[in-house]
Amino acid sequence: MQQAPVIPTLPPPAIRLPPRLEGLRALAYNLYSTWHPEVRQLFARIDPVAWSRYRNPIAILMSHQAWSDLLENPAFMADYEEVLRDFERYMANGAGHWFTRHHGRALDGPIAYFCAEYGLTETLGIYSGGLGVLAGDHAKTASDMALPFVAVGLFYRRGYFRQTIDADGHQEHAYPDYDPLRLPLLRVASLEGDALQVPVELPGRTVWCAVWLAQVGRVPLLLLDTDIGDNAPEDRPITSILYVRGREMRFCQEMVLGVGGVRALRALGIRPVVWHLNEGHSAMMLVERTRELVAQGVSFEEALGRVRRDSVFTIHTPVSAGNERFDANLIRRIAAPLAGPDGVDLERVLELGRGVDGNPGEFDMTAFSLRLTNGANAVSQLHARTANATWGPILERPILGITNGIHVPSWVGRPIRNLYAEHGGDLDALDAEVRARRFWDQIDQITDRQLWTAHARQKLELAHFARSRLLAQLARHGEPPEELEAISHLLDPAALTIGFARRFATYKRASLLFTDEERLARLLWNPERPVQVVFAGKAHPADRPGQRVIQEIWERSRSPRLKGRVFIIEDYDMRVARFLIQGVDVWLNNPRRPLEASGTSGMKAAVNGVVNVSVLDGWWDEGWTGTNGWAIGGRETNPDEGAQDWADAQELYRILEQEVVPRYYERGRDGIPSAWLEVVRESIRTTVWRFSTTRMLQEYIVQLYLPAAREAGPRTSRGGRRAAGAEGSGTRRQRDTTGGAAGTARSAVGAPVGTGSAVGSPGVPSHD
Repeated sequence: MQQAPVIPTLPPPAIRLPPRLEGLRALAYNLYSTWHPEVRQLFARIDPVAWSRYRNPIAILMSHQAWSDLLENPAFMADYEEVLRDFERYMANGAGHWFTRHHGRALDGPIAYFCAEYGLTETLGIYSGGLGVLAGDHAKTASDMALPFVAVGLFYRRGYFRQTIDADGHQEHAYPDYDPLRLPLLRVASLEGDALQVPVELPGRTVWCAVWLAQVGRVPLLLLDTDIGDNAPEDRPITSILYVRGREMRFCQEMVLGVGGVRALRALGIRPVVWHLNEGHSAMMLVERTRELVAQGVSFEEALGRVRRDSVFTIHTPVSAGNERFDANLIRRIAAPLAGPDGVDLERVLELGRGVDGNPGEFDMTAFSLRLTNGANAVSQLHARTANATWGPILERPILGITNGIHVPSWVGRPIRNLYAEHGGDLDALDAEVRARRFWDQIDQITDRQLWTAHARQKLELAHFARSRLLAQLARHGEPPEELEAISHLLDPAALTIGFARRFATYKRASLLFTDEERLARLLWNPERPVQVVFAGKAHPADRPGQRVIQEIWERSRSPRLKGRVFIIEDYDMRVARFLIQGVDVWLNNPRRPLEASGTSGMKAAVNGVVNVSVLDGWWDEGWTGTNGWAIGGRETNPDEGAQDWADAQELYRILEQEVVPRYYERGRDGIPSAWLEVVRESIRTTVWRFSTTRMLQEYIVQLYLPAAREAGPRTSRGGRRAAGAEGSGTRRQRDTTGGAAGTARSAVGAPVGTGSAVGSPGVPSHD
């Protein structure tokens, strides 16, 4: 059975642990903890104050000193040994999982998965939103399924921006400064044992990339980093900020991701059987792999064919305007080192990157990826129809529809998770549940009181969290003490609570609810049936229209008519998302159809028993059954956007006034809304499996990975590879401006060690 690669690393920073607690080190350096609450609880018990501040196991181990108290605590030691035993069993045993049972001998190497961002934990802020969270959930699920898998990305030391909202509602941007030595990251070692660095040639110089390992259960995630002393000061920031605004710097990032990512795998002797591009940011990986083959003597066109056979691509954006494009002359200049007598034909590459409009002055990363991959998928069934219509003129094969999912164990709140467990639902073994007892089909066995009590607990946790955030937010604005004291009475857990949280691109229409403010105020302030709304989300620093939406919502939340019923929580991240999708009653989503490729926040809400009220777009177009939530409008769209917005707003008000609010407040003598809980049960029943990443990844395996592996043929016929890394960058050695040999991986001291969304235009849909 093929397994995920084991990555050599340098020793971690000095952390002194008693021998009996040495297992904490392995737990701390594995992101397995992010979807196993018992591990997080264990670290929280070590130092509750430090945990509440950092939520980072590495920081806990570095700062804690009083180990003797824990060693003498029988309850802690028993829990520690149980958690460690479960972790070691998980890491050692890949047998019995769905992939092993059905396709265990089908792959003779790992899947290599490239993505520009990964959302694994808020502690490691190298993600902006849905694309990164999906990539993180994909990696976690590959680990759970014991799929041979290695992920590649970038380590952004300044991450994505932290959001604050000033007293006038303006979004402000601050960038963190991540110290990798205080994060669950280890420096990757070369095969000779030194710190691995791989080269990426840019015009006139070579940029060296350090490689960090984030271990995600069984799956290694390699993160490339240019902020090292061997690089010139102007090159060190290349990987500094996720989705940097400057176009040239952005393409340099994508050169590092695509070219450097391939070279890192080669230097480690990793030979992927299939290469997966998650969005077009990593398209230069295809160019580098073509260059490798040309350097071996393969003709350029044959090399393109070989690369195409074992590459697959996921597209996340419905319309071409939202995809990553670059000026062709910029590509000619920055990618020039990949050309030459033993390199690629750059003009042919540019030709393959022409968009559907045929503009020779632009290089469209999505168009290039579609032309140079074996198969491609959209992220919902509706998105597949839209994508095929958009990209049809350049397609050789239709774009498949593989609907996104969520890693259910990462997103279900503890009270609901415990309730599932009490009724036979093991969220850590969803693929086993499919062939055994499907607990979601037995959800009627959970009583109304049990379900309502669990939801009420999650709702109370949201109230306390939101109050704390709002208190800090308004205190920073200089609000008076009496105003701050009033916050402790806001967000009544008994009131119907609507949540809206996502990237604030204008097409998502976050302000649709305010179309008729007077009507909304009547709905919110009904004394017998109160309603409250919680917003959260960021707009990209370059997206001025999206930032104006945030300002509008902030102003509405402070207006006399809506203050106390409308709230906006700043600095949306994975932690804020968890509280919201677990604790609200209704999840609202109202983009302009069909501009939402998929969306996954509504899936996360649904598995927590939160009811969706959404436009029939993205995943909800196929997820809505008529009994598991509400649909805003129909499937027809009006080309007059203003008229469509007005119609959707009226329908939203009608649904809330006549259906959602009455049903929520219809209570029996026991105070429980049984009719509402019927919708809750149906929401859970129809989403736990169908919109899980377990189902999603099974479809990727069957529809994309295995066909690409079969079409590429036996390993010995693929490019005549002589040994691990034989296609690596060491096959091409050209002099750089420093006199060194470019194209060779090296250790930290310079010795050779082997041969080894972008967000699109503001307001235009990109990844979601």
